[in-house]
Amino acid sequence: MIEQVLDFVSALSPFWIYVVLFIFSFLENVFPPAPSDLVVIIAGSLVATQSLHFIPTLFFTTLGSLLGFMTLFYVGSQLDKKIIRTRRIKFISIDSIDKVENWFLKYGYFIILINRFLPGTRSVISFFAGLSELNYKKTAVLAFLSAVVWNSFIIYLGYEFGKNIQIVDNIISTYSDVVLIITFILILFFIFRAIFCKKKKGVS
Repeated sequence: MIEQVLDFVSALSPFWIYVVLFIFSFLENVFPPAPSDLVVIIAGSLVATQSLHFIPTLFFTTLGSLLGFMTLFYVGSQLDKKIIRTRRIKFISIDSIDKVENWFLKYGYFIILINRFLPGTRSVISFFAGLSELNYKKTAVLAFLSAVVWNSFIIYLGYEFGKNIQIVDNIISTYSDVVLIITFILILFFIFRAIFCKKKKGVS
């Protein structure tokens, strides 16, 4: 996949590359299949050849990431306030909302800080952060810091391994696969635990 994205991005002018970086970084937070990290890696390789500059690359990727994160944060906050509490969505119970809120009250802001390092779950984190009504400003600051650190790291990888892009692709793919597998296992665990607890209550 990364070679195809490289051919597409490299054919653009610097202005449009920055636009593409912003769009992909935004969409990746709203629609996780968007290959934002791959595009940023490619941008890093272009920084190495001086086709792009580091600061604008970091700025547009971070801005896109932040706006995408806060978009789903806003959706989650409005859904909680206007729909779920009125029980219009039957498959989301008030009890489950309370549990998520308590979870985020304990660990929420730390999760916001590391959200960029959790590929495949970023949109879920931002949505439930809004659903849990975390502080908007504090969430935005932590999401910004997370995006700055992660994007700097990805741009640096692209810069260092611009001539060996396949190596970076393998590293990112392996990392993403491991995180997704762990996330899937955790989801299954909580689902089965909820089913077991429900049956146990029914028996008692």
